[in-house]
Amino acid sequence: MQSQNDPSGAEARPEASAADAAPNLAAQLQAALAELAQLREQELRERAELENQRRRMQRDVDTARRFANERLLNDLLPVMDSLKAGLDAGTADAARLREGMELTLKQLLKMASDHGLRAVHPLGLAFDPERHQAMSAVPSPQHEPGTVVQVYQDGYVLNDRLLRPALVVVAAEPD
Repeated sequence: MQSQNDPSGAEARPEASAADAAPNLAAQLQAALAELAQLREQELRERAELENQRRRMQRDVDTARRFANERLLNDLLPVMDSLKAGLDAGTADAARLREGMELTLKQLLKMASDHGLRAVHPLGLAFDPERHQAMSAVPSPQHEPGTVVQVYQDGYVLNDRLLRPALVVVAAEPD
């Protein structure tokens, strides 16, 4: 049996295991530092990619805003051509001029309808404060109170969203 004072026995083993652990800890530290550097580099790449994606999206949104009316304006060109042709004709015949204007208006209304615009002409309907703007109220024995009796200006709805209210006169209780 070895005594506790024997330097070759039990005391030599802890020194040997400590010496073995030092290179192992150094290797673990180097591995952890390398992994940390790799994670930092990966994070920087991901940040750069997110920033590039944000810039691309912003550029796409800006482009979409700038050219949002392209289809509408392209469809308006034939209407403008019709108006110019009518003005260039220089005819003094009022009937032909009126017919040309009616055809141009029909063309314009069709184009607007194709783009989701719908006229609000509420003559004879109940007054709707969400879609109509009352300019005045007149007593009318032949109409129910709250009925639109005259339309000064049509209103317009774009894809079920009010673009402009109709300007109307509403029937009131007769005196």
